[in-house]
Amino acid sequence: MAVRVLIVEDDPAQRRILEEMVRRFGCDPMPVDGGQKALDVLRSPSGGSIELIILDLNMPGMDGLEFLERLQSVRGDLPVIVQTAQGSIETVVKAMRAGADDFVVKPISPERLKISIQNLLKVNALTEEVKRLNKKVGGALTFRDLIASSPAMTNVMRLGKRGAQSNIPMLIEGESGVGKEMIARAIQGESERSGRPFVAVNCGALPENLVESILFGHEKGAFTGATARHIGKFQEADGGTLFLDEVAELPLDLQVKLLRAIQEGEIDPVGARRPVKVNIRLISATNRNMIEMVKAGQFREDLYYRLNVFPVMVPPLRDRKEDIPELVMHFITRFAAEEGRKVRGIAPEALALLRSYTCPGNVRQLENTVFRAMVLCEGDRLDIQDFPQIASLVEGYEIKIPPAPQLAPKPALPQGMAAIAGGAPMPRRGGPAVADGIAYGIPVVTEGGHIRKLEDVEADMIRLALTRYQGQMSEVARKLGIGRSTLYRRMKDLGLEEAAG
Repeated sequence: MAVRVLIVEDDPAQRRILEEMVRRFGCDPMPVDGGQKALDVLRSPSGGSIELIILDLNMPGMDGLEFLERLQSVRGDLPVIVQTAQGSIETVVKAMRAGADDFVVKPISPERLKISIQNLLKVNALTEEVKRLNKKVGGALTFRDLIASSPAMTNVMRLGKRGAQSNIPMLIEGESGVGKEMIARAIQGESERSGRPFVAVNCGALPENLVESILFGHEKGAFTGATARHIGKFQEADGGTLFLDEVAELPLDLQVKLLRAIQEGEIDPVGARRPVKVNIRLISATNRNMIEMVKAGQFREDLYYRLNVFPVMVPPLRDRKEDIPELVMHFITRFAAEEGRKVRGIAPEALALLRSYTCPGNVRQLENTVFRAMVLCEGDRLDIQDFPQIASLVEGYEIKIPPAPQLAPKPALPQGMAAIAGGAPMPRRGGPAVADGIAYGIPVVTEGGHIRKLEDVEADMIRLALTRYQGQMSEVARKLGIGRSTLYRRMKDLGLEEAAG
Protein backbone atom coordinates (compact mmCIF):
# COMPACT_ATOMS: atom_id res chain seq x y z
CA MET A 1 0.00 0.00 0.00
CA ALA A 2 1.46 3.38 -1.07
CA VAL A 3 2.23 6.01 1.54
CA ARG A 4 -0.43 8.74 1.51
CA VAL A 5 0.96 12.29 1.53
CA LEU A 6 -1.21 15.35 2.23
CA ILE A 7 -0.13 18.37 0.10
CA VAL A 8 -1.27 21.73 1.49
CA GLU A 9 -0.59 24.40 -1.17
CA ASP A 10 -2.74 27.32 -2.36
CA ASP A 11 -0.92 27.85 -5.70
CA PRO A 12 -2.56 25.53 -8.31
CA ALA A 13 0.58 25.26 -10.47
CA GLN A 14 2.85 24.49 -7.52
CA ARG A 15 0.26 22.03 -6.17
CA ARG A 16 0.21 20.10 -9.46
CA ILE A 17 4.03 20.01 -9.54
CA LEU A 18 4.19 18.62 -5.99
CA GLU A 19 1.44 16.12 -6.74
CA GLU A 20 3.37 14.78 -9.75
CA MET A 21 6.63 14.61 -7.77
CA VAL A 22 5.05 12.71 -4.90
CA ARG A 23 3.37 10.29 -7.31
CA ARG A 24 6.72 9.72 -9.06
CA PHE A 25 8.28 8.87 -5.69
CA GLY A 26 5.79 5.98 -5.34
CA CYS A 27 3.50 7.73 -2.85
CA ASP A 28 -0.21 8.55 -3.01
CA PRO A 29 -0.71 12.36 -3.07
CA MET A 30 -3.80 14.04 -1.60
CA PRO A 31 -3.73 17.77 -2.57
CA VAL A 32 -5.79 20.49 -0.85
CA ASP A 33 -5.67 24.27 -1.37
CA GLY A 34 -5.77 25.54 2.21
CA GLY A 35 -5.05 24.88 5.89
CA GLN A 36 -8.70 24.59 6.96
CA LYS A 37 -9.43 21.99 4.26
CA ALA A 38 -6.35 20.05 5.36
CA LEU A 39 -7.59 19.95 8.96
CA ASP A 40 -11.00 18.78 7.76
CA VAL A 41 -9.35 15.94 5.82
CA LEU A 42 -7.31 14.90 8.87
CA ARG A 43 -10.46 14.81 11.03
CA SER A 44 -12.34 12.71 8.46
CA PRO A 45 -12.32 8.85 8.46
CA SER A 46 -9.72 8.86 5.67
CA GLY A 47 -7.40 11.09 7.70
CA GLY A 48 -6.00 8.14 9.61
CA SER A 49 -4.29 6.84 6.46
CA ILE A 50 -2.18 9.99 5.96
CA GLU A 51 1.46 9.49 6.95
CA LEU A 52 3.16 12.76 5.96
CA ILE A 53 2.32 16.42 5.18
CA ILE A 54 3.96 18.83 2.72
CA LEU A 55 2.95 22.33 3.84
CA ASP A 56 3.30 25.79 2.26
CA LEU A 57 3.97 28.43 4.92
CA ASN A 58 2.63 31.46 3.02
CA MET A 59 -1.09 30.93 2.37
CA PRO A 60 -4.11 33.27 2.56
CA GLY A 61 -6.46 32.79 5.48
CA MET A 62 -4.80 30.20 7.67
CA ASP A 63 -1.04 30.34 7.09
CA GLY A 64 1.39 27.48 7.65
CA LEU A 65 2.40 28.46 11.20
CA GLU A 66 -1.22 28.61 12.40
CA PHE A 67 -1.90 25.25 10.71
CA LEU A 68 1.07 23.69 12.56
CA GLU A 69 -0.27 24.95 15.90
CA ARG A 70 -3.76 23.54 15.28
CA LEU A 71 -2.31 20.28 13.90
CA GLN A 72 -1.00 19.32 17.35
CA SER A 73 -4.53 18.72 18.65
CA VAL A 74 -5.56 16.72 15.56
CA ARG A 75 -2.57 14.60 14.41
CA GLY A 76 0.49 15.84 16.24
CA ASP A 77 2.37 12.65 15.40
CA LEU A 78 2.51 13.37 11.65
CA PRO A 79 5.88 14.43 10.14
CA VAL A 80 5.67 17.78 8.29
CA ILE A 81 7.84 19.24 5.53
CA VAL A 82 7.35 23.00 5.19
CA GLN A 83 8.12 24.91 1.99
CA THR A 84 8.43 28.63 1.36
CA ALA A 85 10.09 31.11 -0.97
CA GLN A 86 11.58 32.93 2.05
CA GLY A 87 14.43 30.84 3.33
CA SER A 88 15.55 33.10 6.19
CA ILE A 89 16.89 31.67 9.45
CA GLU A 90 14.06 33.34 11.38
CA THR A 91 11.43 31.62 9.23
CA VAL A 92 13.11 28.25 9.68
CA VAL A 93 13.28 28.65 13.46
CA LYS A 94 9.60 29.64 13.70
CA ALA A 95 8.52 26.66 11.59
CA MET A 96 10.61 24.19 13.57
CA ARG A 97 9.34 25.52 16.89
CA ALA A 98 5.78 25.20 15.62
CA GLY A 99 6.30 21.48 14.93
CA ALA A 100 7.83 21.16 11.44
CA ASP A 101 10.29 18.32 10.89
CA ASP A 102 12.08 19.52 7.74
CA PHE A 103 12.36 22.63 5.59
CA VAL A 104 12.72 23.15 1.82
CA VAL A 105 13.00 26.36 -0.19
CA LYS A 106 11.16 27.02 -3.45
CA PRO A 107 11.80 26.11 -6.21
CA ILE A 108 12.00 22.62 -4.74
CA SER A 109 14.58 20.16 -6.05
CA PRO A 110 12.98 16.73 -6.69
CA GLU A 111 16.04 14.97 -5.27
CA ARG A 112 15.95 17.09 -2.11
CA LEU A 113 12.23 16.49 -1.59
CA LYS A 114 12.57 12.73 -2.18
CA ILE A 115 15.35 12.39 0.38
CA SER A 116 13.37 14.44 2.90
CA ILE A 117 10.26 12.26 2.46
CA GLN A 118 12.25 9.04 2.74
CA ASN A 119 14.10 10.17 5.87
CA LEU A 120 10.98 11.39 7.68
CA LEU A 121 9.00 8.24 6.85
CA LYS A 122 11.87 6.12 8.13
CA VAL A 123 12.20 8.11 11.35
CA ASN A 124 8.43 8.03 11.90
CA ALA A 125 8.30 4.27 11.36
CA LEU A 126 11.17 3.73 13.80
CA THR A 127 9.46 5.97 16.35
CA GLU A 128 6.27 3.94 16.12
CA GLU A 129 8.27 0.73 16.46
CA VAL A 130 10.00 2.05 19.59
CA LYS A 131 6.62 3.02 21.07
CA ARG A 132 5.27 -0.46 20.34
CA LEU A 133 8.30 -2.13 21.94
CA ASN A 134 8.08 0.09 25.02
CA LYS A 135 4.41 -0.79 25.41
CA LYS A 136 5.21 -4.47 25.01
CA VAL A 137 7.93 -4.36 27.66
CA GLY A 138 5.77 -2.28 29.99
CA GLY A 139 2.75 -4.57 29.68
CA ALA A 140 0.66 -1.80 28.08
CA LEU A 141 0.33 -3.11 24.51
CA THR A 142 -3.25 -2.73 23.23
CA PHE A 143 -5.20 -4.00 20.23
CA ARG A 144 -4.64 -0.64 18.51
CA ASP A 145 -0.92 -1.43 18.42
CA LEU A 146 -1.41 -4.76 16.65
CA ILE A 147 -1.24 -5.18 12.88
CA ALA A 148 -4.62 -6.84 12.51
CA SER A 149 -6.91 -4.75 10.32
CA SER A 150 -8.22 -7.61 8.17
CA PRO A 151 -11.89 -8.66 8.41
CA ALA A 152 -10.84 -12.10 9.68
CA MET A 153 -9.34 -10.50 12.79
CA THR A 154 -12.43 -8.40 13.61
CA ASN A 155 -13.98 -11.10 15.79
CA VAL A 156 -10.66 -11.76 17.54
CA MET A 157 -10.31 -8.08 18.45
CA ARG A 158 -13.92 -7.89 19.62
CA LEU A 159 -13.66 -10.98 21.82
CA GLY A 160 -10.27 -9.91 23.16
CA LYS A 161 -11.57 -6.51 24.24
CA ARG A 162 -14.65 -8.04 25.87
CA GLY A 163 -12.62 -10.66 27.72
CA ALA A 164 -10.14 -8.05 28.92
CA GLN A 165 -12.86 -6.30 30.93
CA SER A 166 -13.03 -9.16 33.45
CA ASN A 167 -10.69 -11.62 35.16
CA ILE A 168 -12.11 -14.62 33.29
CA PRO A 169 -9.61 -17.34 32.20
CA MET A 170 -9.09 -17.25 28.45
CA LEU A 171 -7.84 -19.89 26.00
CA ILE A 172 -6.31 -18.63 22.74
CA GLU A 173 -6.33 -21.26 19.99
CA GLY A 174 -4.58 -21.16 16.64
CA GLU A 175 -1.79 -22.59 14.52
CA SER A 176 1.82 -22.12 15.45
CA GLY A 177 3.13 -18.68 14.54
CA VAL A 178 -0.20 -16.80 14.26
CA GLY A 179 0.66 -14.42 17.12
CA LYS A 180 -1.16 -15.89 20.12
CA GLU A 181 1.23 -14.26 22.59
CA MET A 182 0.69 -10.83 21.02
CA ILE A 183 -3.07 -11.28 21.44
CA ALA A 184 -2.50 -12.22 25.10
CA ARG A 185 -0.35 -9.11 25.65
CA ALA A 186 -3.03 -6.93 24.05
CA ILE A 187 -5.65 -8.46 26.38
CA GLN A 188 -3.51 -7.50 29.37
CA GLY A 189 -2.96 -4.00 27.98
CA GLU A 190 -6.72 -3.49 27.59
CA SER A 191 -7.45 -4.74 31.14
CA GLU A 192 -7.12 -3.17 34.56
CA ARG A 193 -3.84 -5.07 34.96
CA SER A 194 -2.16 -2.93 32.28
CA GLY A 195 1.39 -2.07 33.26
CA ARG A 196 1.62 -5.01 35.68
CA PRO A 197 3.90 -8.06 35.16
CA PHE A 198 3.27 -10.23 32.10
CA VAL A 199 4.98 -13.60 32.53
CA ALA A 200 5.06 -15.96 29.53
CA VAL A 201 5.85 -19.65 29.96
CA ASN A 202 6.31 -22.11 27.09
CA CYS A 203 5.06 -25.31 28.68
CA GLY A 204 6.42 -27.43 25.82
CA ALA A 205 9.99 -26.27 26.50
CA LEU A 206 10.08 -27.00 30.25
CA PRO A 207 12.24 -29.95 31.43
CA GLU A 208 9.89 -32.62 32.72
CA ASN A 209 11.66 -32.98 36.07
CA LEU A 210 11.64 -29.21 36.69
CA VAL A 211 8.14 -28.23 35.56
CA GLU A 212 6.73 -28.06 39.08
CA SER A 213 9.68 -26.05 40.41
CA ILE A 214 9.59 -23.57 37.51
CA LEU A 215 5.84 -22.98 37.78
CA PHE A 216 5.34 -23.05 41.55
CA GLY A 217 8.84 -22.46 42.92
CA HIS A 218 10.77 -24.35 45.60
CA GLU A 219 12.37 -23.81 48.99
CA LYS A 220 16.05 -24.12 49.75
CA GLY A 221 17.01 -27.77 50.25
CA ALA A 222 13.74 -29.10 48.83
CA PHE A 223 15.67 -31.47 46.56
CA THR A 224 19.20 -32.20 45.44
CA GLY A 225 20.63 -29.08 43.83
CA ALA A 226 18.13 -26.67 45.43
CA THR A 227 20.82 -24.46 46.97
CA ALA A 228 18.57 -21.40 47.24
CA ARG A 229 14.92 -20.45 47.41
CA HIS A 230 13.31 -20.02 43.96
CA ILE A 231 10.23 -17.93 43.11
CA GLY A 232 8.04 -19.71 40.56
CA LYS A 233 6.29 -18.19 37.55
CA PHE A 234 2.99 -17.94 39.42
CA GLN A 235 4.56 -15.70 42.06
CA GLU A 236 6.45 -13.69 39.42
CA ALA A 237 3.12 -12.88 37.77
CA ASP A 238 1.40 -11.96 41.06
CA GLY A 239 -0.80 -8.93 40.39
CA GLY A 240 -0.42 -9.30 36.63
CA THR A 241 -0.94 -11.91 33.91
CA LEU A 242 0.42 -15.44 33.54
CA PHE A 243 0.49 -16.67 29.95
CA LEU A 244 0.82 -20.46 29.57
CA ASP A 245 1.80 -21.09 25.95
CA GLU A 246 1.38 -24.64 24.58
CA VAL A 247 -0.50 -25.57 27.75
CA ALA A 248 -1.52 -28.90 26.17
CA GLU A 249 2.08 -30.12 26.63
CA LEU A 250 1.88 -30.13 30.45
CA PRO A 251 2.34 -33.58 32.05
CA LEU A 252 -0.79 -35.14 33.56
CA ASP A 253 0.54 -35.06 37.14
CA LEU A 254 1.17 -31.31 36.88
CA GLN A 255 -2.29 -30.72 35.46
CA VAL A 256 -3.79 -31.64 38.85
CA LYS A 257 -1.72 -29.02 40.67
CA LEU A 258 -2.48 -26.42 38.00
CA LEU A 259 -6.20 -27.11 38.45
CA ARG A 260 -5.94 -26.51 42.21
CA ALA A 261 -3.95 -23.30 41.70
CA ILE A 262 -6.68 -21.96 39.41
CA GLN A 263 -9.53 -23.03 41.68
CA GLU A 264 -8.09 -21.95 45.03
CA GLY A 265 -5.89 -19.04 43.91
CA GLU A 266 -2.94 -20.52 45.81
CA ILE A 267 0.11 -22.64 45.01
CA ASP A 268 2.29 -25.12 46.89
CA PRO A 269 6.01 -24.47 46.26
CA VAL A 270 8.13 -27.61 46.42
CA GLY A 271 9.27 -28.12 50.03
CA ALA A 272 7.08 -25.30 51.42
CA ARG A 273 5.21 -25.83 54.70
CA ARG A 274 2.12 -23.84 53.71
CA PRO A 275 0.49 -22.72 50.45
CA VAL A 276 1.08 -19.25 48.99
CA LYS A 277 -1.76 -17.00 47.80
CA VAL A 278 -1.38 -15.53 44.30
CA ASN A 279 -3.48 -13.03 42.38
CA ILE A 280 -3.04 -13.63 38.65
CA ARG A 281 -4.94 -13.32 35.38
CA LEU A 282 -4.53 -16.66 33.55
CA ILE A 283 -4.37 -16.78 29.75
CA SER A 284 -3.53 -20.06 28.02
CA ALA A 285 -2.73 -20.89 24.40
CA THR A 286 -2.48 -24.03 22.31
CA ASN A 287 -2.07 -25.10 18.69
CA ARG A 288 -3.54 -28.55 19.28
CA ASN A 289 -7.08 -29.93 19.26
CA MET A 290 -7.62 -30.22 23.00
CA ILE A 291 -11.06 -31.84 22.69
CA GLU A 292 -9.42 -34.78 20.94
CA MET A 293 -6.72 -34.87 23.61
CA VAL A 294 -9.37 -35.00 26.32
CA LYS A 295 -11.12 -37.89 24.53
CA ALA A 296 -7.80 -39.72 24.22
CA GLY A 297 -7.06 -39.25 27.93
CA GLN A 298 -4.04 -37.03 27.26
CA PHE A 299 -5.49 -33.97 28.98
CA ARG A 300 -7.71 -33.70 32.05
CA GLU A 301 -11.29 -32.85 31.20
CA ASP A 302 -11.89 -30.79 34.37
CA LEU A 303 -8.77 -28.68 33.71
CA TYR A 304 -9.75 -28.17 30.07
CA TYR A 305 -13.08 -26.65 31.05
CA ARG A 306 -11.33 -24.47 33.64
CA LEU A 307 -9.00 -23.08 30.97
CA ASN A 308 -11.52 -22.90 28.14
CA VAL A 309 -13.99 -20.56 29.86
CA PHE A 310 -13.57 -17.83 27.22
CA PRO A 311 -12.08 -19.25 23.97
CA VAL A 312 -10.58 -17.07 21.23
CA MET A 313 -9.65 -18.60 17.85
CA VAL A 314 -6.92 -16.73 15.92
CA PRO A 315 -7.15 -17.36 12.14
CA PRO A 316 -4.03 -18.35 10.16
CA LEU A 317 -2.28 -15.81 7.96
CA ARG A 318 -3.65 -17.41 4.77
CA ASP A 319 -7.13 -16.35 5.91
CA ARG A 320 -6.11 -12.74 6.55
CA LYS A 321 -3.82 -11.85 3.66
CA GLU A 322 -4.96 -8.22 3.89
CA ASP A 323 -2.53 -7.89 6.82
CA ILE A 324 0.50 -9.05 4.79
CA PRO A 325 1.51 -5.66 3.26
CA GLU A 326 1.50 -3.89 6.61
CA LEU A 327 3.28 -6.79 8.33
CA VAL A 328 5.98 -6.83 5.63
CA MET A 329 6.59 -3.08 5.99
CA HIS A 330 6.72 -3.48 9.76
CA PHE A 331 9.39 -6.17 9.49
CA ILE A 332 11.36 -4.20 6.87
CA THR A 333 11.46 -1.16 9.15
CA ARG A 334 12.54 -3.22 12.13
CA PHE A 335 15.24 -5.22 10.38
CA ALA A 336 16.55 -2.16 8.52
CA ALA A 337 17.19 -0.55 11.90
CA GLU A 338 18.57 -3.67 13.58
CA GLU A 339 20.84 -4.70 10.68
CA GLY A 340 21.79 -1.23 9.44
CA ARG A 341 20.31 -1.88 5.98
CA LYS A 342 19.08 0.82 3.59
CA VAL A 343 16.06 -1.17 2.40
CA ARG A 344 12.98 1.08 2.50
CA GLY A 345 10.25 -0.95 0.83
CA ILE A 346 9.21 -3.85 -1.37
CA ALA A 347 8.41 -4.09 -5.09
CA PRO A 348 4.73 -4.68 -5.97
CA GLU A 349 5.67 -7.92 -7.76
CA ALA A 350 7.44 -9.26 -4.68
CA LEU A 351 4.52 -8.31 -2.45
CA ALA A 352 2.16 -10.12 -4.83
CA LEU A 353 4.43 -13.17 -4.54
CA LEU A 354 4.15 -13.15 -0.73
CA ARG A 355 0.39 -12.78 -0.91
CA SER A 356 0.20 -15.79 -3.27
CA TYR A 357 2.13 -17.99 -0.86
CA THR A 358 0.15 -19.98 1.74
CA CYS A 359 2.74 -19.33 4.45
CA PRO A 360 2.25 -22.50 6.58
CA GLY A 361 4.41 -20.97 9.32
CA ASN A 362 2.09 -17.94 9.47
CA VAL A 363 3.40 -14.60 10.80
CA ARG A 364 6.55 -16.15 12.24
CA GLN A 365 7.50 -17.60 8.86
CA LEU A 366 6.73 -14.30 7.12
CA GLU A 367 8.99 -12.51 9.59
CA ASN A 368 11.91 -14.88 8.94
CA THR A 369 11.28 -14.73 5.17
CA VAL A 370 11.56 -10.94 5.18
CA PHE A 371 14.68 -11.15 7.37
CA ARG A 372 16.37 -13.51 4.87
CA ALA A 373 15.35 -11.27 1.96
CA MET A 374 16.83 -8.23 3.72
CA VAL A 375 20.17 -10.02 3.93
CA LEU A 376 20.05 -10.98 0.22
CA CYS A 377 18.84 -7.57 -1.01
CA GLU A 378 21.42 -5.40 -2.78
CA GLY A 379 19.14 -2.43 -3.58
CA ASP A 380 16.87 -0.12 -1.62
CA ARG A 381 13.77 -2.33 -1.90
CA LEU A 382 13.01 -6.05 -1.82
CA ASP A 383 12.41 -7.74 -5.17
CA ILE A 384 11.33 -11.20 -6.34
CA GLN A 385 15.01 -12.19 -6.66
CA ASP A 386 15.34 -11.77 -2.87
CA PHE A 387 12.73 -14.49 -2.22
CA PRO A 388 14.18 -17.50 -4.12
CA GLN A 389 12.72 -20.14 -1.81
CA ILE A 390 9.21 -18.68 -1.92
CA ALA A 391 9.33 -18.13 -5.70
CA SER A 392 10.24 -21.79 -6.24
CA LEU A 393 7.10 -22.86 -4.32
CA VAL A 394 4.56 -20.52 -5.95
CA GLU A 395 3.25 -21.37 -9.40
CA GLY A 396 3.93 -18.72 -12.02
CA TYR A 397 7.10 -17.37 -10.42
CA GLU A 398 10.69 -18.26 -11.11
CA ILE A 399 14.09 -16.82 -10.35
CA LYS A 400 15.98 -16.01 -13.55
CA ILE A 401 19.72 -16.54 -13.32
CA PRO A 402 21.59 -14.45 -15.91
CA PRO A 403 23.61 -16.60 -18.35
CA ALA A 404 27.39 -16.55 -18.28
CA PRO A 405 28.83 -13.95 -20.67
CA GLN A 406 29.78 -15.34 -24.04
CA LEU A 407 33.05 -14.68 -25.80
CA ALA A 408 32.71 -12.24 -28.67
CA PRO A 409 33.80 -13.63 -32.06
CA LYS A 410 37.40 -12.79 -32.81
CA PRO A 411 37.76 -10.19 -35.58
CA ALA A 412 39.77 -11.00 -38.66
CA LEU A 413 43.35 -9.89 -38.22
CA PRO A 414 45.17 -7.73 -40.81
CA GLN A 415 47.69 -9.41 -43.05
CA GLY A 416 50.93 -10.02 -41.26
CA MET A 417 49.30 -10.18 -37.78
CA ALA A 418 49.13 -13.17 -35.47
CA ALA A 419 47.14 -13.67 -32.25
CA ILE A 420 49.20 -14.06 -29.10
CA ALA A 421 48.09 -16.18 -26.13
CA GLY A 422 45.29 -14.24 -24.50
CA GLY A 423 43.76 -12.92 -27.71
CA ALA A 424 45.53 -9.55 -28.24
CA PRO A 425 47.12 -9.23 -31.70
CA MET A 426 50.87 -8.82 -32.09
CA PRO A 427 52.78 -8.27 -35.32
CA ARG A 428 54.99 -11.06 -36.58
CA ARG A 429 58.69 -10.29 -36.58
CA GLY A 430 59.26 -7.83 -39.32
CA GLY A 431 55.51 -7.42 -39.94
CA PRO A 432 53.79 -4.08 -40.37
CA ALA A 433 52.70 -1.98 -37.36
CA VAL A 434 49.07 -1.86 -36.25
CA ALA A 435 47.11 0.55 -38.45
CA ASP A 436 45.35 3.52 -36.82
CA GLY A 437 41.65 3.10 -36.26
CA ILE A 438 41.79 -0.68 -35.64
CA ALA A 439 40.63 -1.67 -32.11
CA TYR A 440 41.55 -5.06 -30.71
CA GLY A 441 39.29 -6.49 -27.96
CA ILE A 442 40.72 -8.23 -24.89
CA PRO A 443 38.45 -11.03 -23.58
CA VAL A 444 37.78 -11.09 -19.84
CA VAL A 445 36.32 -14.62 -19.73
CA THR A 446 37.64 -17.98 -20.86
CA GLU A 447 35.97 -20.20 -23.43
CA GLY A 448 34.33 -22.05 -20.54
CA GLY A 449 32.71 -18.83 -19.29
CA HIS A 450 35.01 -18.29 -16.31
CA ILE A 451 36.55 -14.93 -15.41
CA ARG A 452 40.21 -14.65 -16.39
CA LYS A 453 42.83 -13.66 -13.84
CA LEU A 454 43.39 -9.93 -13.47
CA GLU A 455 47.10 -10.19 -14.13
CA ASP A 456 46.44 -12.02 -17.43
CA VAL A 457 44.07 -9.28 -18.60
CA GLU A 458 46.62 -6.65 -17.48
CA ALA A 459 49.39 -8.39 -19.44
CA ASP A 460 47.23 -8.42 -22.59
CA MET A 461 46.47 -4.72 -22.12
CA ILE A 462 50.16 -3.85 -21.89
CA ARG A 463 50.96 -6.00 -24.94
CA LEU A 464 48.22 -4.24 -26.91
CA ALA A 465 49.50 -0.81 -25.86
CA LEU A 466 53.07 -1.74 -26.79
CA THR A 467 51.87 -2.82 -30.22
CA ARG A 468 49.53 0.13 -30.69
CA TYR A 469 52.18 2.72 -29.87
CA GLN A 470 55.12 0.80 -31.42
CA GLY A 471 57.05 0.38 -28.17
CA GLN A 472 57.24 4.08 -27.29
CA MET A 473 57.37 3.61 -23.53
CA SER A 474 56.48 7.20 -22.60
CA GLU A 475 53.40 7.11 -24.83
CA VAL A 476 52.41 3.64 -23.57
CA ALA A 477 52.69 4.73 -19.93
CA ARG A 478 50.71 7.93 -20.61
CA LYS A 479 47.89 6.09 -22.40
CA LEU A 480 47.68 3.47 -19.64
CA GLY A 481 47.58 6.22 -17.00
CA ILE A 482 50.66 5.07 -15.07
CA GLY A 483 54.24 6.23 -14.67
CA ARG A 484 57.13 4.83 -16.71
CA SER A 485 58.75 3.28 -13.63
CA THR A 486 55.45 1.58 -12.76
CA LEU A 487 55.13 0.34 -16.33
CA TYR A 488 58.65 -1.18 -16.30
CA ARG A 489 58.01 -2.80 -12.92
CA ARG A 490 54.70 -4.34 -14.05
CA MET A 491 56.28 -5.59 -17.28
CA LYS A 492 59.03 -7.26 -15.27
CA ASP A 493 56.50 -8.84 -12.89
CA LEU A 494 54.43 -10.13 -15.83
CA GLY A 495 57.44 -11.30 -17.86
CA LEU A 496 56.89 -8.86 -20.75
CA GLU A 497 60.47 -7.58 -21.23
CA GLU A 498 60.72 -9.57 -24.50
CA ALA A 499 57.49 -8.01 -25.80
CA ALA A 500 58.95 -4.56 -25.17
CA GLY A 501 62.08 -5.49 -27.13
